[in-house]
Amino acid sequence: NVIGKMMKEAFENGQYKLPELPYSFDGLEPHIDAATLQIHHDKHHQSYVDGLNKTIQEIADLEGEIDDESAKLYGLERNLSFNAGGHVLHTLFWATMAPKAGGEPTGNIADAINNNFNSFDFFKKYFSKVATTIKGSGWALLTYEPIGDKLIVFAVNDHDKYLGPGAIPLLTVDVWEHAYYLKYQNNREEFVKAWWNLVNWNEVDKAYTWIRRRFKDKEKM
Repeated sequence: NVIGKMMKEAFENGQYKLPELPYSFDGLEPHIDAATLQIHHDKHHQSYVDGLNKTIQEIADLEGEIDDESAKLYGLERNLSFNAGGHVLHTLFWATMAPKAGGEPTGNIADAINNNFNSFDFFKKYFSKVATTIKGSGWALLTYEPIGDKLIVFAVNDHDKYLGPGAIPLLTVDVWEHAYYLKYQNNREEFVKAWWNLVNWNEVDKAYTWIRRRFKDKEKM
């Protein structure tokens, strides 16, 4: 599927890499304009990839100096969290959008949303509210929490994935201003409203079904 393909492309030959988009820069028009998509992917996402590779190398270069570099180590760990989160969340963001998508989910993900949020309408309102009320830059995430076998929505500041232990992101929306400012200026609510027209529920369902099966089948191992 698209998510698996892009995640595989996101790391090759010992280095993190910028995966190619599964659509053209104008493929998400009119909801996301081509100029924003190109800058967002080629410039912003690339900077997180570069920062991640650089930070990992700097951590490796600390060998033998860890005891004397506690302040530097703290900064490197902060950079690692920021850049790794940026790379993973952006990769999933691209993979879960598609031209002429949107609508309501079907399949296993639809059943799970109804079971966990009572209805798709409530889930959509709740997720949108989380996304539009994040203070500053960040993300809203729909995740699968395998211990309780539940879907949970999290707000993320910047790119730091402060999630419940083991929670696995399935769907993300980026609400940093660089994701929408050229078209929507500071109107985050209009951007999130438009983004729902791009959600590739087929891909989200595939990811949810695959991940949940891996955890639920553990009892048979």
